[in-house]
Amino acid sequence: MNILIIEDEKPNANRLVKLLAELRPEARITAIIDTVQESITYLSTKPSLDIIMMDIRLADGISFEIFTKTNVNCPVIFTTAYDEYALRAFKVNSLDYLLKPIEQQELGEALEKFDRTRLNSNPSQAVNDLMEFMKSQTTTYRTRFLLPYRDGYKTIRTSDVGFFYSEFKITHLVLDNGHEECLPFTLEELEEQLDPNLFFRANRQHLICVNSIQSIHNDVNGKLRVILKTSLPKEIIISKEKAGLFKSWLDR
Repeated sequence: MNILIIEDEKPNANRLVKLLAELRPEARITAIIDTVQESITYLSTKPSLDIIMMDIRLADGISFEIFTKTNVNCPVIFTTAYDEYALRAFKVNSLDYLLKPIEQQELGEALEKFDRTRLNSNPSQAVNDLMEFMKSQTTTYRTRFLLPYRDGYKTIRTSDVGFFYSEFKITHLVLDNGHEECLPFTLEELEEQLDPNLFFRANRQHLICVNSIQSIHNDVNGKLRVILKTSLPKEIIISKEKAGLFKSWLDR
């Protein structure tokens, strides 16, 4: 069994490799890819694949773009943080999904389903249906955080957040005045919870609010240097690969 993993979070990719080795030791991981563009290039070579494990959100965009630029002729298992009820209708033979964090039993069941079907049908239509379905849903984004405070709780509005950052596997919320709080969420989970019109995943460590941007400057090798409006100087570098996506996000 030849398996391609498309995942931009290294811990998630490593977990998939580990689980697959335990469940299917005979399986061969043909590649681990972390961007839409690299996935398109790789799949355009028409590699021999039995199944693709594909994250929905990648470093340079949404993985659905892959299906519009190249042919995907094998079954796909999406790994996603989207709500299961929104995706349940799309558990079809050529398209499946697993909610993060991925559990061994669920992955095993998905692989068993693959064994039963062994279909070589093109999943592109199922992906198109999925995209239209997701667009039709009314999404409610997080507007505040409830956090422990002394012997009770306090709330922080998302509109008061300048940016989020991850360090040593701990996620921090930073207000415009520089005050910080720790959150029990990963940046990936926050991406799903926050309005994408207001928040952008600048890189693996930072998720920034559009209202906190003070200035943007060209940097070396096509990168961008973003200065945030915080009490302490804060610069965030956006890679050349994400620079175009960032500028499109700002130019809406």
